[in-house]
Amino acid sequence: MILGGLEIERVETFAVALPTLRSFGVAGGAVAVAGRPSLRVLVKVSAGGVSGWGEATPIPAWTYETAESIVTTIDRYLAPAVLGRPAWDLDGVAAAFERAVNRGFSIGAPLAKGAVDIALHDLLGRAAGVPVGVLWGARRTERIELGWIVSGQSPAEVGDSVAEGRELGYGAFKVKIGLHDEATDAAVVEAVREHAGAAAPLWVDANQGYTAHAALRMARRLDGLGVTAFEQPLPANDVAGLRRLREVCPIPVALDESLRHPSDLATFVRLEAIDIAIAKVQRNAGLTLSRRLCALAEDCGVQLMGSGLTDSDLGLAASLHLFAAHGIGTPVDLNGRQFVESPYAGPTVRVEGGTAHVPDGPGLGVEVDETVVRRLAVNVLDAGSPKARREGV
Repeated sequence: MILGGLEIERVETFAVALPTLRSFGVAGGAVAVAGRPSLRVLVKVSAGGVSGWGEATPIPAWTYETAESIVTTIDRYLAPAVLGRPAWDLDGVAAAFERAVNRGFSIGAPLAKGAVDIALHDLLGRAAGVPVGVLWGARRTERIELGWIVSGQSPAEVGDSVAEGRELGYGAFKVKIGLHDEATDAAVVEAVREHAGAAAPLWVDANQGYTAHAALRMARRLDGLGVTAFEQPLPANDVAGLRRLREVCPIPVALDESLRHPSDLATFVRLEAIDIAIAKVQRNAGLTLSRRLCALAEDCGVQLMGSGLTDSDLGLAASLHLFAAHGIGTPVDLNGRQFVESPYAGPTVRVEGGTAHVPDGPGLGVEVDETVVRRLAVNVLDAGSPKARREGV
């Protein structure tokens, strides 16, 4: 099929309630609650008889976008801005998105924009009959090591969590901190190190949970435990604080929420306020801008690590293609499989022993059963509807 002839004909949104496997929290609050469905917004983009799928993960505890805002932003603003445009014009779509929902200090509705961008990549790969990495001409690795997430447990409970991860083949661990007082946070990390062993890669993520003084105290507590990165210790917009912290922090400082747009990375590089950049597809409004951020990090000599947003399998696949294209070889935080199921996915990402295989199928390499998507769909815009009440929305 000639990609140049494809024009975007339709953009559809489906808020789906996915089964939650276990609870998960960050410094800002709960991300997943066992026994309650986890909401994801799936997006289908159609052009010339071909369709592609993308995903948005609404987590109000992490950022301002909700399931309701994602659905309305796409349906009322983003979709009308791109209908009739060439599906291959990814840069043009990104520019149209900025005109439809402009940037403030942040990028402006990145989760909503990212779901459409991911779906367009899936569509283009399917139209061409090749994986997304082939479209880019970039795949440096076929397998990516995943990290097991420890979140919310007390020091006494950590051993069971680490043992579960090790039993499933995970050899690297990420610990969410900022959920307890400083002494308990430190004790949790110490317990993970004890149970994981001295050689296991280990990094911590505060999700903006500390002040500059508290972050430095915590870093000094953790120094000597072999912690490879201190991820997002301060609020995303505390540029001055992050610069001061990086100058004295004994552990490399990694930035996640601070890097909404590639230009944010450029600012932190100029200010010498970053050691490690976290690549995260949804945070950067999809694959188009994520590739720009990763290329800039590589050109500037900034180390890249990879992370996700508790994605289901569509988001997982998108991240794997990005990380493989840029050779992100350190263990990554793509934790969706640990916390949510993806019953809409047929042939999909293969994860074995804590290692994810980069999909080889066309597009993202995830076969979506639309019948299941429609069965799982809930009306998030009418919380009083019987189905919404039944699903706990």
